[in-house]
Amino acid sequence: MTESLYYFDNGASAIRRPEVAEAMAPWQQGVVGNPSGMHRASRRARKAIEDARDIVAEFVGQPVHEVIFTGGGTESCYLALAGVVREHRKHHPRSEIVISPTEHHAVLNTALSLADRYDDVFVRFLDVDSDGVVLTDSLWATMSKNTAIVSVMMTNNETGVFQPLPAVAAVASAGTPGGAITHTDAISGAPWLYLPTFTTSIDMISLAAHKLGGPVNSGALILRRDIKLDNDSPGGGQERGHRGGTVDVAAAVGLAAACQIVDRERQEVYERIHPLQQRFEAALKYLPGVAITAEHDSRALGLTHITVEGLASEELLFLLDEAGVCASAGASCSSGASVTSHVLEAMKMPESRSRGALRFTMGHSTTSEEVDYLIATLADVIYRLRGEK
Repeated sequence: MTESLYYFDNGASAIRRPEVAEAMAPWQQGVVGNPSGMHRASRRARKAIEDARDIVAEFVGQPVHEVIFTGGGTESCYLALAGVVREHRKHHPRSEIVISPTEHHAVLNTALSLADRYDDVFVRFLDVDSDGVVLTDSLWATMSKNTAIVSVMMTNNETGVFQPLPAVAAVASAGTPGGAITHTDAISGAPWLYLPTFTTSIDMISLAAHKLGGPVNSGALILRRDIKLDNDSPGGGQERGHRGGTVDVAAAVGLAAACQIVDRERQEVYERIHPLQQRFEAALKYLPGVAITAEHDSRALGLTHITVEGLASEELLFLLDEAGVCASAGASCSSGASVTSHVLEAMKMPESRSRGALRFTMGHSTTSEEVDYLIATLADVIYRLRGEK
């Protein structure tokens, strides 16, 4: 087993930025005032949070009505769906959540749990094509006067495929009286895509800091307009009553610092990583049984999802790990399970392919030498498992 580490799992958690640690350091030791207090230490902490709020708002693109800091991306998605649905139930006999079947479990499980908890809440699934892209016609057919919220992720966290958010927003606006609220899980696409362009038509956007090179347990829900959310954990009324509990100053500052760095380096990172991804994917075409998922669709930079016909993800990942390569079988929350990905099931991918799924995600610091090593190592692993030279 090699001691070297070749990290191609930035989609699970990105390599931490040293600038983020520097920005957070003053808020992780000594006197850190409670932002809700009145004395100078509290005012200092409150200013740091409000400055961070402005930076996150700028990251997704103005105008922004509100930025709510959360304990991560999963909580952000939960707050969006649960808050809207609980408010919708007060004024409607039936509340419907419209989602794609390829959503991250943060959205999928929240929707299903709400339907299980309340007899008047229902989940309606959109149709997707063989690449996992939402079919607009199915959205028209699914919308009704009972639609409370439509949630479609910006880019799929497993395959990287883009979703047609402008079309989703247009149909959601016209498909129900007064228009349905829209939400997007932008977590996997935020490190690569310019959010002011890709999310401008969406009402609510979820972010997670650790996918941007920031800290874990730090995220945000951004509202583009005034949206009533019925929060089931009001606490002391922090975050304008949307999320109870003292805001973690260091976490908010860390998220903001990560947003600033990603924005500043976006073009330079694209120009360096895009050719590396092209080289990697060109090499994959020479490996037996390997297919690039959604190869001809628009996909997020740095993310390459493949399937290896006749082989299993577990055995591939084991040998890759032995060689020092960090990768995953799909979503980090399920990559250790020997079950077919719900994303690939929705795409109706044959089991002979889906059971050999791998996801490689590059990061801002990925080098050409690392990509060359990945190509050689993956080829060796596949040939070894097939018993070929």
